[in-house]
Amino acid sequence: MDRSRNLRHAVDIALRDTPVVLVHGARQTGKTTLVKAIARERAARYVTLDDHPTLEAALNDPPAFIQGLGRLAVIDEVQNAPNIFRAIKAAVDRDRKPGRFLLTGSANVLVLPRLGDSLAGRMEILPLHPFAQDELAGRKSTFIDQVFAARPKMTAPTVLERKQIAARVIAGGYPEVMTRKDPARRDAWYGAYITSILQRDVRDISNITGLADLPRLLQALAARSSGLLNLADLSRTLDIPHSTMRRYMALLEATFLSTPLEAWHAHRGRRLVKAPKLHLADSGFAAHLAGIHKPADILHSPSFGPLLETFVLNELRKLAGWSKVRVKAYHFRTEAGREVDIVLEDGKGRIVGIEVKAAMAVGSNDVAGLKHLREVAGGKWLRGLLLHPGLGITPFDKDLHAVPLSALWEW
Repeated sequence: MDRSRNLRHAVDIALRDTPVVLVHGARQTGKTTLVKAIARERAARYVTLDDHPTLEAALNDPPAFIQGLGRLAVIDEVQNAPNIFRAIKAAVDRDRKPGRFLLTGSANVLVLPRLGDSLAGRMEILPLHPFAQDELAGRKSTFIDQVFAARPKMTAPTVLERKQIAARVIAGGYPEVMTRKDPARRDAWYGAYITSILQRDVRDISNITGLADLPRLLQALAARSSGLLNLADLSRTLDIPHSTMRRYMALLEATFLSTPLEAWHAHRGRRLVKAPKLHLADSGFAAHLAGIHKPADILHSPSFGPLLETFVLNELRKLAGWSKVRVKAYHFRTEAGREVDIVLEDGKGRIVGIEVKAAMAVGSNDVAGLKHLREVAGGKWLRGLLLHPGLGITPFDKDLHAVPLSALWEW
């Protein structure tokens, strides 16, 4: 699918002052397309370690392989040859010129430290997710910058019907899925995608036997989308040993299929739940696993709310890749059950709470969790938003507003 990626600018900036830049993310998110375009523009050497002869050369003699690439190289799927990182480090230590290596990886070096430890201080890591809604619309959203601004420009965005929102949730953002309008053809792609991930990436980075359990686990995770992660319950339900379940979850995170949302608990003295929430990395992927194929399948289903929350979280994670304000995402929940779906925290510790509802009509009860978070956050609180398929912006307080979901890609 030929569309520009908003992360491109961040990659260009990183290449100006950093010797090694790694663009990582799940397979089929557009990493190769992005780096090939950069390679052409910079007249850089492009190689992929998905090519068997090239991989053999990299595995047999990493230093010679790196030396043969020259001073400006793009290496695709670098996780296939983990030892190559040491050779890259040696090359960079000899010549720290910025932009020497642009790498891509389908395994997360942040949870597989053996891959990236040797390049600490020499490498910048940028995540590439499936398409964001603003990219599909040919825009570059400033939503995160706006909600952290002293005076945000809260203009009323386009109103979308629930059916239109449901269609976006089910589609997700994988480039290939965007080209397939027939639900059956989308399902065929997802089936092949899951098989490929499990047979290639997961087996390559693990020594775990019994990987046939992973499709069942993925379906169970989709059914629990946006819920608290309870490994003990998953182990009992699927009859998988707890220790094996922990390794499975680490593998899904390493291959970018699952992206847990950690709990916000800055105030240790309060009774706050510290368990992460469970989210798959794409709402369309989660919908497929849950057996949801058309908007009509979800509109009156209890799955709509949880999948919509996963959709919004993933959109925010994408937007964070090109926002000026750097944020981390969390969730908030007390032991008494008061909760906020998503908490954004910037480098100054300022807090923006985001609640997600699938209903068109919302009331003051729907912002009760945001009000409690405001109390807990104290001086760090900035504002709270309730995102839903609404008709306009509704103020509940000077710092609490209900806003149509389309603000995510139109602000």
